[in-house]
Amino acid sequence: MTVPAISVIILNHNGREWLPRCLAAVAAQRGAPPFETIVVDNGSSDGSPALVRAQYPDVLLIETGRNLGYTGGNNEGARAARGGWLAFLNNDTGAAPDWLGRLHAAALAHPGHALITSRIVLMDAPQTLDSAGDGYLRAGGAFKRGHGAPAIEFEQSQEVFGACGAAFMIRRAVFEELEGFDESFFAVYEDVDLSYRARLRGYGCWYAADAIVRHAGGATLGVRSPSAVFHGQRNLEWTWIQNTPWPAIITTAPAHVVYSLAGLAHYARSGLAGPAVRGKIAALRGLPEALRARRRIQAARKVSDRQLAPLMHRAWLTLKRREKRAR
Repeated sequence: MTVPAISVIILNHNGREWLPRCLAAVAAQRGAPPFETIVVDNGSSDGSPALVRAQYPDVLLIETGRNLGYTGGNNEGARAARGGWLAFLNNDTGAAPDWLGRLHAAALAHPGHALITSRIVLMDAPQTLDSAGDGYLRAGGAFKRGHGAPAIEFEQSQEVFGACGAAFMIRRAVFEELEGFDESFFAVYEDVDLSYRARLRGYGCWYAADAIVRHAGGATLGVRSPSAVFHGQRNLEWTWIQNTPWPAIITTAPAHVVYSLAGLAHYARSGLAGPAVRGKIAALRGLPEALRARRRIQAARKVSDRQLAPLMHRAWLTLKRREKRAR
Protein backbone atom coordinates (compact mmCIF):
# COMPACT_ATOMS: atom_id res chain seq x y z
CA MET A 1 0.00 0.00 0.00
CA THR A 2 1.35 3.41 -1.01
CA VAL A 3 2.03 5.70 1.92
CA PRO A 4 0.35 9.05 1.18
CA ALA A 5 2.40 12.22 1.16
CA ILE A 6 -0.61 14.24 2.29
CA SER A 7 -3.63 13.47 4.44
CA VAL A 8 -6.66 15.63 3.62
CA ILE A 9 -8.76 15.93 6.78
CA ILE A 10 -12.36 17.09 6.45
CA LEU A 11 -14.34 17.72 9.62
CA ASN A 12 -18.10 17.30 9.43
CA HIS A 13 -21.02 17.98 11.73
CA ASN A 14 -24.44 17.76 10.09
CA GLY A 15 -22.96 18.86 6.78
CA ARG A 16 -24.62 16.33 4.49
CA GLU A 17 -25.62 19.05 2.02
CA TRP A 18 -22.02 20.23 1.68
CA LEU A 19 -20.06 16.98 1.67
CA PRO A 20 -20.75 15.82 -1.92
CA ARG A 21 -19.32 19.01 -3.43
CA CYS A 22 -16.36 19.02 -1.07
CA LEU A 23 -15.47 15.35 -1.58
CA ALA A 24 -15.97 15.50 -5.34
CA ALA A 25 -13.52 18.41 -5.54
CA VAL A 26 -10.94 16.53 -3.48
CA ALA A 27 -11.34 13.39 -5.59
CA ALA A 28 -10.76 15.48 -8.73
CA GLN A 29 -7.35 16.77 -7.60
CA ARG A 30 -4.64 16.52 -10.24
CA GLY A 31 -0.91 17.14 -10.09
CA ALA A 32 -0.73 16.26 -6.41
CA PRO A 33 1.42 13.58 -4.80
CA PRO A 34 -0.35 10.51 -3.38
CA PHE A 35 -2.88 11.54 -0.75
CA GLU A 36 -5.58 10.07 1.42
CA THR A 37 -8.92 11.59 2.37
CA ILE A 38 -10.23 11.39 5.92
CA VAL A 39 -13.70 12.52 7.00
CA VAL A 40 -14.14 12.99 10.73
CA ASP A 41 -17.80 13.02 11.66
CA ASN A 42 -18.51 14.89 14.87
CA GLY A 43 -21.73 13.17 15.96
CA SER A 44 -23.91 14.13 12.99
CA SER A 45 -27.64 13.34 13.06
CA ASP A 46 -28.34 14.11 9.38
CA GLY A 47 -27.12 10.86 7.84
CA SER A 48 -23.69 12.17 6.88
CA PRO A 49 -21.80 9.01 7.93
CA ALA A 50 -24.14 6.78 5.93
CA LEU A 51 -23.63 9.01 2.88
CA VAL A 52 -19.84 8.72 3.14
CA ARG A 53 -19.93 4.96 3.64
CA ALA A 54 -22.30 4.41 0.70
CA GLN A 55 -20.89 6.82 -1.87
CA TYR A 56 -17.23 7.32 -0.94
CA PRO A 57 -15.74 3.89 -0.11
CA ASP A 58 -12.17 5.14 -0.59
CA VAL A 59 -12.60 7.76 2.13
CA LEU A 60 -11.52 6.88 5.66
CA LEU A 61 -14.48 7.68 7.90
CA ILE A 62 -13.92 8.35 11.59
CA GLU A 63 -17.02 8.69 13.75
CA THR A 64 -16.45 10.39 17.09
CA GLY A 65 -20.01 9.82 18.32
CA ARG A 66 -20.25 13.35 19.69
CA ASN A 67 -19.32 16.89 18.79
CA LEU A 68 -15.69 17.39 19.78
CA GLY A 69 -15.54 20.79 18.12
CA TYR A 70 -13.17 21.88 15.37
CA THR A 71 -10.20 21.24 17.63
CA GLY A 72 -11.02 17.80 18.99
CA GLY A 73 -12.42 16.48 15.73
CA ASN A 74 -9.46 17.56 13.64
CA ASN A 75 -7.05 16.20 16.23
CA GLU A 76 -8.78 12.82 15.87
CA GLY A 77 -8.25 13.01 12.12
CA ALA A 78 -4.60 13.91 12.56
CA ARG A 79 -4.03 10.93 14.83
CA ALA A 80 -5.39 8.60 12.15
CA ALA A 81 -3.49 10.27 9.30
CA ARG A 82 -0.53 8.63 7.57
CA GLY A 83 0.71 11.54 5.46
CA GLY A 84 3.76 13.66 6.15
CA TRP A 85 1.59 16.73 5.56
CA LEU A 86 -1.86 17.37 7.01
CA ALA A 87 -4.27 19.39 4.85
CA PHE A 88 -7.24 20.62 6.86
CA LEU A 89 -10.28 21.47 4.74
CA ASN A 90 -13.71 22.68 5.83
CA ASN A 91 -16.68 20.68 4.59
CA ASP A 92 -18.36 23.76 3.07
CA THR A 93 -15.61 24.25 0.48
CA GLY A 94 -14.90 23.48 -3.14
CA ALA A 95 -11.20 23.18 -3.92
CA ALA A 96 -9.81 24.00 -7.36
CA PRO A 97 -8.52 20.88 -9.19
CA ASP A 98 -4.89 21.90 -8.66
CA TRP A 99 -5.33 23.10 -5.08
CA LEU A 100 -3.47 20.30 -3.32
CA GLY A 101 -0.70 20.20 -5.91
CA ARG A 102 -0.19 23.95 -5.54
CA LEU A 103 0.01 23.68 -1.76
CA HIS A 104 2.56 20.89 -2.04
CA ALA A 105 4.63 22.82 -4.59
CA ALA A 106 4.68 25.83 -2.27
CA ALA A 107 5.79 23.60 0.61
CA LEU A 108 8.70 22.27 -1.46
CA ALA A 109 9.67 25.76 -2.64
CA HIS A 110 9.59 27.21 0.89
CA PRO A 111 10.95 24.53 3.22
CA GLY A 112 11.31 27.00 6.08
CA HIS A 113 7.55 27.37 6.25
CA ALA A 114 5.69 24.62 8.09
CA LEU A 115 2.26 26.06 7.32
CA ILE A 116 0.92 26.75 3.83
CA THR A 117 -2.37 28.63 3.59
CA SER A 118 -4.72 28.94 0.62
CA ARG A 119 -6.33 31.80 -1.26
CA ILE A 120 -9.94 31.39 -0.12
CA VAL A 121 -12.71 33.03 -2.12
CA LEU A 122 -16.45 33.19 -1.54
CA MET A 123 -18.40 30.20 -2.78
CA ASP A 124 -21.07 32.19 -4.61
CA ALA A 125 -18.86 35.14 -5.54
CA PRO A 126 -15.40 33.73 -6.37
CA GLN A 127 -14.22 37.13 -7.56
CA THR A 128 -14.40 38.23 -3.91
CA LEU A 129 -11.84 37.20 -1.32
CA ASP A 130 -12.71 35.49 1.93
CA SER A 131 -9.15 35.14 3.24
CA ALA A 132 -5.56 35.45 2.09
CA GLY A 133 -4.26 34.02 5.34
CA ASP A 134 -4.57 35.51 8.80
CA GLY A 135 -3.09 38.72 10.09
CA TYR A 136 -2.52 39.50 13.76
CA LEU A 137 -2.61 42.81 15.60
CA ARG A 138 -0.13 43.92 18.22
CA ALA A 139 -3.24 44.88 20.18
CA GLY A 140 -4.16 41.21 20.38
CA GLY A 141 -6.67 40.22 17.74
CA ALA A 142 -6.77 38.44 14.39
CA PHE A 143 -8.30 39.33 11.05
CA LYS A 144 -8.73 37.76 7.65
CA ARG A 145 -6.32 39.37 5.21
CA GLY A 146 -8.20 40.99 2.36
CA HIS A 147 -11.65 39.88 3.48
CA GLY A 148 -14.22 41.30 1.07
CA ALA A 149 -11.64 42.64 -1.39
CA PRO A 150 -11.42 41.69 -5.06
CA ALA A 151 -9.60 38.36 -5.15
CA ILE A 152 -7.40 39.60 -7.98
CA GLU A 153 -5.72 42.03 -5.55
CA PHE A 154 -4.18 39.14 -3.60
CA GLU A 155 -2.44 37.19 -6.36
CA GLN A 156 1.00 37.66 -4.81
CA SER A 157 2.22 34.74 -2.70
CA GLN A 158 4.03 35.87 0.43
CA GLU A 159 4.85 35.35 4.08
CA VAL A 160 1.84 35.90 6.36
CA PHE A 161 1.33 35.66 10.09
CA GLY A 162 -0.87 32.59 10.05
CA ALA A 163 -3.13 30.17 8.24
CA CYS A 164 -6.90 30.28 7.86
CA GLY A 165 -8.33 27.05 9.26
CA ALA A 166 -10.79 26.58 6.39
CA ALA A 167 -8.06 25.38 4.01
CA PHE A 168 -4.41 25.03 4.97
CA MET A 169 -1.62 22.49 5.19
CA ILE A 170 0.89 21.89 7.97
CA ARG A 171 3.88 19.60 8.27
CA ARG A 172 2.77 16.67 10.38
CA ALA A 173 5.92 16.62 12.51
CA VAL A 174 5.34 20.26 13.44
CA PHE A 175 1.65 19.66 14.19
CA GLU A 176 2.67 16.87 16.54
CA GLU A 177 5.43 18.99 18.09
CA LEU A 178 2.77 21.62 18.85
CA GLU A 179 0.48 18.88 20.23
CA GLY A 180 -2.17 19.77 17.68
CA PHE A 181 -5.06 22.15 18.15
CA ASP A 182 -5.77 23.31 21.70
CA GLU A 183 -8.91 21.33 22.52
CA SER A 184 -9.96 23.77 25.25
CA PHE A 185 -10.76 26.23 22.44
CA PHE A 186 -13.42 23.91 20.94
CA ALA A 187 -13.83 26.15 17.88
CA VAL A 188 -12.97 29.65 16.57
CA TYR A 189 -9.49 31.19 16.86
CA GLU A 190 -7.93 27.72 17.07
CA ASP A 191 -6.15 28.36 13.77
CA VAL A 192 -4.79 31.67 15.04
CA ASP A 193 -3.55 30.01 18.21
CA LEU A 194 -1.90 27.17 16.27
CA SER A 195 -0.20 29.63 13.92
CA TYR A 196 0.98 31.78 16.82
CA ARG A 197 2.43 28.77 18.65
CA ALA A 198 4.17 27.70 15.45
CA ARG A 199 5.62 31.20 15.10
CA LEU A 200 6.98 31.04 18.64
CA ARG A 201 8.79 27.82 17.69
CA GLY A 202 10.30 29.50 14.64
CA TYR A 203 8.02 28.03 11.95
CA GLY A 204 6.73 30.34 9.23
CA CYS A 205 3.49 30.45 7.25
CA TRP A 206 3.38 30.92 3.48
CA TYR A 207 0.36 32.23 1.59
CA ALA A 208 0.07 30.26 -1.68
CA ALA A 209 -2.03 32.56 -3.84
CA ASP A 210 -2.42 29.98 -6.60
CA ALA A 211 -3.94 27.36 -4.24
CA ILE A 212 -7.57 28.40 -4.52
CA VAL A 213 -10.58 27.19 -2.56
CA ARG A 214 -14.19 28.36 -2.62
CA HIS A 215 -15.75 28.69 0.83
CA ALA A 216 -19.37 29.12 1.88
CA GLY A 217 -18.44 30.02 5.46
CA GLY A 218 -20.27 29.38 8.72
CA ALA A 219 -21.89 26.12 7.64
CA THR A 220 -21.53 24.56 11.09
CA LEU A 221 -21.43 27.29 13.73
CA GLY A 222 -22.61 30.21 11.65
CA VAL A 223 -20.36 33.23 11.20
CA ARG A 224 -22.36 35.35 13.64
CA SER A 225 -24.12 32.67 15.67
CA PRO A 226 -24.18 33.07 19.47
CA SER A 227 -21.87 30.04 19.75
CA ALA A 228 -19.34 31.48 17.32
CA VAL A 229 -19.37 34.85 19.07
CA PHE A 230 -18.99 33.28 22.52
CA HIS A 231 -16.06 31.08 21.50
CA GLY A 232 -14.46 33.83 19.44
CA GLN A 233 -14.49 36.38 22.25
CA ARG A 234 -13.24 33.86 24.80
CA ASN A 235 -10.54 32.39 22.60
CA LEU A 236 -9.34 35.80 21.43
CA GLU A 237 -8.30 36.49 25.02
CA TRP A 238 -6.74 33.09 25.59
CA THR A 239 -4.73 33.36 22.36
CA TRP A 240 -3.35 36.74 23.43
CA ILE A 241 -2.61 35.70 27.01
CA GLN A 242 -1.01 32.35 26.23
CA ASN A 243 1.19 33.36 23.32
CA THR A 244 2.16 37.01 23.61
CA PRO A 245 5.51 37.82 25.28
CA TRP A 246 5.18 39.72 28.57
CA PRO A 247 6.87 42.90 27.30
CA ALA A 248 4.34 43.08 24.47
CA ILE A 249 1.42 42.37 26.80
CA ILE A 250 2.49 45.18 29.10
CA THR A 251 3.02 47.73 26.35
CA THR A 252 -0.09 46.86 24.36
CA ALA A 253 -2.51 46.19 27.24
CA PRO A 254 -4.26 49.60 26.90
CA ALA A 255 -4.75 49.06 23.17
CA HIS A 256 -5.99 45.54 23.84
CA VAL A 257 -8.60 46.80 26.30
CA VAL A 258 -9.82 49.34 23.74
CA TYR A 259 -9.86 46.67 21.03
CA SER A 260 -11.86 44.29 23.22
CA LEU A 261 -14.35 46.98 24.22
CA ALA A 262 -14.77 47.92 20.57
CA GLY A 263 -15.54 44.28 19.84
CA LEU A 264 -18.19 44.17 22.55
CA ALA A 265 -19.75 47.36 21.19
CA HIS A 266 -19.78 45.86 17.70
CA TYR A 267 -21.63 42.77 18.87
CA ALA A 268 -24.01 44.84 20.99
CA ARG A 269 -25.07 46.72 17.86
CA SER A 270 -25.67 43.35 16.22
CA GLY A 271 -27.82 42.07 19.08
CA LEU A 272 -25.11 39.66 20.26
CA ALA A 273 -23.95 41.41 23.42
CA GLY A 274 -24.97 38.45 25.60
CA PRO A 275 -22.74 35.76 24.07
CA ALA A 276 -19.89 38.27 23.63
CA VAL A 277 -19.94 39.25 27.31
CA ARG A 278 -20.29 35.61 28.37
CA GLY A 279 -17.23 34.84 26.27
CA LYS A 280 -15.17 37.46 28.09
CA ILE A 281 -16.37 36.16 31.46
CA ALA A 282 -15.46 32.61 30.45
CA ALA A 283 -12.01 33.84 29.44
CA LEU A 284 -11.50 35.29 32.92
CA ARG A 285 -12.75 32.13 34.59
CA GLY A 286 -10.32 30.11 32.51
CA LEU A 287 -7.41 32.42 33.26
CA PRO A 288 -5.61 30.04 35.68
CA GLU A 289 -5.49 27.29 33.05
CA ALA A 290 -4.55 29.82 30.36
CA LEU A 291 -1.61 30.95 32.48
CA ARG A 292 -0.52 27.34 32.98
CA ALA A 293 -0.69 26.84 29.21
CA ARG A 294 1.27 30.05 28.79
CA ARG A 295 4.13 28.74 30.91
CA ARG A 296 4.39 25.63 28.74
CA ILE A 297 4.22 27.61 25.51
CA GLN A 298 6.71 30.28 26.52
CA ALA A 299 9.16 27.68 27.84
CA ALA A 300 9.35 26.19 24.35
CA ARG A 301 9.59 29.43 22.38
CA LYS A 302 12.60 30.04 20.16
CA VAL A 303 11.99 33.55 18.79
CA SER A 304 12.02 36.96 20.41
CA ASP A 305 9.37 39.64 20.51
CA ARG A 306 11.57 41.68 18.18
CA GLN A 307 11.47 38.88 15.61
CA LEU A 308 7.68 38.58 15.89
CA ALA A 309 6.89 42.29 15.73
CA PRO A 310 7.37 42.84 11.96
CA LEU A 311 4.69 40.23 11.24
CA MET A 312 2.06 42.04 13.29
CA HIS A 313 -0.02 45.12 12.54
CA ARG A 314 0.32 47.94 15.03
CA ALA A 315 -2.42 50.46 14.23
CA TRP A 316 -5.63 48.43 14.06
CA LEU A 317 -7.75 51.56 13.74
CA THR A 318 -6.06 52.40 10.45
CA LEU A 319 -6.37 49.01 8.79
CA LYS A 320 -8.05 49.15 5.42
CA ARG A 321 -11.80 48.72 5.71
CA ARG A 322 -11.63 45.50 3.72
CA GLU A 323 -9.32 44.00 6.33
CA LYS A 324 -12.13 44.29 8.83
CA ARG A 325 -12.65 42.45 12.06
CA ALA A 326 -13.44 38.93 10.95
CA ARG A 327 -13.33 37.04 14.20
